[in-house]
Amino acid sequence: QVQLVESGGGSVQPGGSLRLSCAVSGRATSSLFMGWFRQAPGKERQRVAGIEGNGGETMYGDAVRGRVAISRDDAKRTVTLEMTDLKPEDTGTYFCNLDRSYWGQGTQVTVSS
Repeated sequence: QVQLVESGGGSVQPGGSLRLSCAVSGRATSSLFMGWFRQAPGKERQRVAGIEGNGGETMYGDAVRGRVAISRDDAKRTVTLEMTDLKPEDTGTYFCNLDRSYWGQGTQVTVSS
């Protein structure tokens, strides 16, 4: 059974930083897409960042480009999202995704003064 567990969410002030991590169990990750998506109340889920397997390309959403960085460690089966200069519009539930098929339960990020 594939499981994804996110951690690292929290509340920060505008301009702050957070580091989200996602640990995968039940499946090797090296050849698979790994990514982060977010969903704000009343809005559709949107992709924040993604990274293809086997050393493939990295991609970022327009709203976060330049402020976030995604990385992966396939030996540990983890994917990490480093977020800086956070804005109130970054508030939402952040979900980890594997292979565009599997989802974690989400971790809440709140950016507010």
